[in-house]
Amino acid sequence: MTKSCPPPSTSDDAGEEQAQDPRTREEQAKSLCLRLLTARARTRAELEAQLAKRGYPDDVSAKVLDRLAHVGLVNDKDFAEQWVRSRRVNAGKGKRALAVELRNKGVNDDVIDATLADIDAGAERQRAEQLARDKLRREKLADDDDTKVARRLVGMLARRGYSQTMAFDVVKTALASERERRSV
Repeated sequence: MTKSCPPPSTSDDAGEEQAQDPRTREEQAKSLCLRLLTARARTRAELEAQLAKRGYPDDVSAKVLDRLAHVGLVNDKDFAEQWVRSRRVNAGKGKRALAVELRNKGVNDDVIDATLADIDAGAERQRAEQLARDKLRREKLADDDDTKVARRLVGMLARRGYSQTMAFDVVKTALASERERRSV
């Protein structure tokens, strides 16, 4: 015969006792952070927001996050580098879009600037050219719709964070080379 466990106490004494024990709250906060970090890397600001959302006091959050940062599980600089690498390769994002995304994640502006400084203009232009070429190969080109296609391509590049000047230049070059390729 299996033994059943009694239901959790609903008396106020047990709830007050648990809420007053800071070590228990710290362990719960640490457990929550580790669970969140298991799914994906997160910034300190994201973890702080999750802890605040669940009602953990600021001092408990700070203590837990400081411990996690000390052991290397929370590092905004590493997060930013991984995020930029991943989003450039997989989503084709430009510097502006990456800066906005990192800012929304709570990364410090100094860390963002340092991380994005590694991306040179030539590499960003090459990625924009590749995106425009790939998209253009899937387009049907009629004789009179260069303007419509160009507008779509420039919009696609702008949404991914490339400057308008670069996008226009890249699209103009890509359209010319695609017309030449298709005529041969």
